[in-house]
Amino acid sequence: MRILAAAFLCATAGIGYAQHLDQPNPCDYKSGIIGDITYCDRYWECVVGNPQLYDCPNGLVFVGRNRGIAEGCDYPWRGAYCDDKQLANPPISGDHCDWLYGIFGHETSCTRYWTCWNGTAAEQFCIGGLLYNEESHSCDWPQNVAGCQKHPLCKDDPNANVPLGKSCERYWACQGGYPRLQRCPATLVFDKRSRRCVNPPTEDCEAPTIAPAPEGFDDDADFRGGAPPPPRRRRPSSSLSQGPQDQGSFLPNNALSFRPSSPSDSRPLGPPLPQGGNFREAPIDKAVPLN
Repeated sequence: MRILAAAFLCATAGIGYAQHLDQPNPCDYKSGIIGDITYCDRYWECVVGNPQLYDCPNGLVFVGRNRGIAEGCDYPWRGAYCDDKQLANPPISGDHCDWLYGIFGHETSCTRYWTCWNGTAAEQFCIGGLLYNEESHSCDWPQNVAGCQKHPLCKDDPNANVPLGKSCERYWACQGGYPRLQRCPATLVFDKRSRRCVNPPTEDCEAPTIAPAPEGFDDDADFRGGAPPPPRRRRPSSSLSQGPQDQGSFLPNNALSFRPSSPSDSRPLGPPLPQGGNFREAPIDKAVPLN
């Protein structure tokens, strides 16, 4: 019975492939896999000596074996994969996701965007005064992003420091027209005239008071006794790329950074691949593409 069933499957696959006379046979290639000649989101793979048709995950297109982000499929805007082809499958949309897989602009913010993985959206941030560019799918300089207005706090100077009310320690640092809340280093205060962190006193701020340590207090005593040490500031990862030096070098440590460049080599990073996941769709019955 199993032998007959296997023979039937091979026969139906052969019938389906026979309907595509112009489609190259993947079994004739060393890689054993080749894209469909009509649909950029489908590909053929040689399975036990027979060509079998597969779909890419929704929102991705075929780019080649061992390439792309899942099963040889990648974002369509990373290359001219669909210039002379069409999509076989319609989009499957969800909250913040136009397709199950993709990178999409935020509905209300110019500095945020969504990365969608199997229909689950994760909110991401552009930093250092960069805005999300939906055309290049990357964090880009504000002058390259149409439709995003500058924040009122930074209307006079897109890269100036702005006082924060009566605060002597905190201030707004405008980067590309968007404010970032900052704090002066210890013992320094923000001078509203020079708009820099300076040694006190200033016209508005006295020297910050630091309570003396209790007599006999040992800074390391609590740590040796088993209590956890205070949190340390994280060192920026070496993998974070800085923007051009003449555009400002402020990069906070708690957000993702991308260097704006051409769309081909600069784009937001997708979420990490789940370990052990198999994203291949089930083989299409009889290998006949949908009309």
